[in-house]
Amino acid sequence: MREIRGWDGAHVLDVGCGTGFHLPRFAADAAAVTGVEPHRRLADAARARVRGLPNVAVRTGVAQDLPLPDASVDVAHARWAYFFGPGCEPGLAELGRVMRRGGVAFVIDNDATRSTFGGWFRRSLPSYDPRSVERFWAGRGFRRRSLDMGWRFERREDFEAVVRIEFAPGLAAEIIATHPGLEVDYAVNLWWREY
Repeated sequence: MREIRGWDGAHVLDVGCGTGFHLPRFAADAAAVTGVEPHRRLADAARARVRGLPNVAVRTGVAQDLPLPDASVDVAHARWAYFFGPGCEPGLAELGRVMRRGGVAFVIDNDATRSTFGGWFRRSLPSYDPRSVERFWAGRGFRRRSLDMGWRFERREDFEAVVRIEFAPGLAAEIIATHPGLEVDYAVNLWWREY
């Protein structure tokens, strides 16, 4: 993300910030950081995480009705939150409203066309059409950078616990039974657009 648009001195918006994991990282360089999270319990956890960081605010809200003024955001970030392709148009309209000219919005999501995890993801959502999602983002002026990452665990028990969080019980059991070791290759898409 920094190669495309850094956030030094910027106002960063983290849409769907969850428990606020990324907020302190943004706050280290940004002038202001706003996390928006629809689930009150997660928003409360994010507030607790950033307590003591004066340049961070966490608000309870949704992507399709962001609690921010017009043209107030320099960098927006959504990682595995709300922006999954067709159906997220109301949230994209809100991004268009809150982004400053020259600002950049980043959307990070699974690349279901490749990787071991991508295959598991497609099996978990058979109706998911990754090519349709790619066309959706490209049609709205977003560019894509394909990234390779991975899961690396120290203990098999940790791998199994994460698989059980990510997938329905039947598929999780099959993955655990057939995938040896402590590593999983994982491909993601970094979608981005300048406003």
